[in-house]
Amino acid sequence: MKVLLDTHLLLWTVLRSHRLSAAARGAIGDPSNQPLFSPVSLWEIAIKRANERPDFDVEARVIWRGLVDRGYEELPVTTEHAVAVGALPAIHKDPFDRLLIAQATAADITLLTADRNIARYPGPIRLV
Repeated sequence: MKVLLDTHLLLWTVLRSHRLSAAARGAIGDPSNQPLFSPVSLWEIAIKRANERPDFDVEARVIWRGLVDRGYEELPVTTEHAVAVGALPAIHKDPFDRLLIAQATAADITLLTADRNIARYPGPIRLV
């Protein structure tokens, strides 16, 4: 099964594995799952690092390299994904998270998240 990781899970996977829950480690490490990342997450990391957010204190390129080295596949953003954002309920305001949710929903890929707000959306979302 393909699983898309949200931005914080990607950061924790590469830099702070101790922050991952047992459920997240299990889902990410399950050999029957193919972990994916979105360029949306790297864009979010780059922007929030430039804004000097302390929880985004790493270059997006470092995370990207770490994901590629771990065998993660990139899920490109398509027009279908961008348009799908408009159909989402207004549960969460973060534009990066909303695009990740739209990608997962449109592509029918499970989005793994540690964010309870994201997990409130209907669709293929799993709180880990």
